[in-house]
Amino acid sequence: MPTPPTGSGGGGGKGWLWALGGAVVASAVWAGVVFSTGGFGSSEEKADLGSYQYASNLCTSSDFSPIENASFKEKTSTSGTNPQHSSSEDPAMDSMTCNVDYEPSSSSTGDYSSAWLYTTAYLHRKTDPTPEFKATYMSYKNQKTSTTHYKVSKVSGVGDEAYVVAQEYESSSNTSAYVILGVRDGWMTYQTTWSQYASSSSGTPVKSNTEITAMLKASAKGTLEKLQK
Repeated sequence: MPTPPTGSGGGGGKGWLWALGGAVVASAVWAGVVFSTGGFGSSEEKADLGSYQYASNLCTSSDFSPIENASFKEKTSTSGTNPQHSSSEDPAMDSMTCNVDYEPSSSSTGDYSSAWLYTTAYLHRKTDPTPEFKATYMSYKNQKTSTTHYKVSKVSGVGDEAYVVAQEYESSSNTSAYVILGVRDGWMTYQTTWSQYASSSSGTPVKSNTEITAMLKASAKGTLEKLQK
């Protein structure tokens, strides 16, 4: 900036004020540039996704061997839509889904037993899912009917935290099962849901909640490893 002209008497005081005002303006401009370029840091928290990667087809990136080892096979679809998948990339959150229809490996023509596996995975890029994750599954405790209720348990050995929600029946005799496993690993959340029905003619009874939980946990661990490659 050019040096302000100096004058006699009060002119010198005015020149000092002029120089001070110029310095304040220059400082304001500099601060604006620093803020706009993030020089003072950003209030936006960086997403904790580790090495998790977006998968355009979650089905091919999933480990279904534990389901197959539990004597289930993919149900043949005449339309060729089993399994089904969808995915979407977004600056805020990537989403991936995979749905598979199963049947007992030993099922016959007259056996109407079926099982369904619904899986979702989300990469949260803008918001930390941690504060709300536990509450999402604990809320099932309040969902009760005259015949069913839900038991929510914490699961160890997979992700940073995980919960299993198992539907339980007031009656000991039932021909269906419904179990959800939710996993959070950093800002990645994963959920897999097993729904099973056994017809009266089926020679394969419904799996117990304990067996299903072990099956879903093994599948989740294998899938999360694949999503990190």
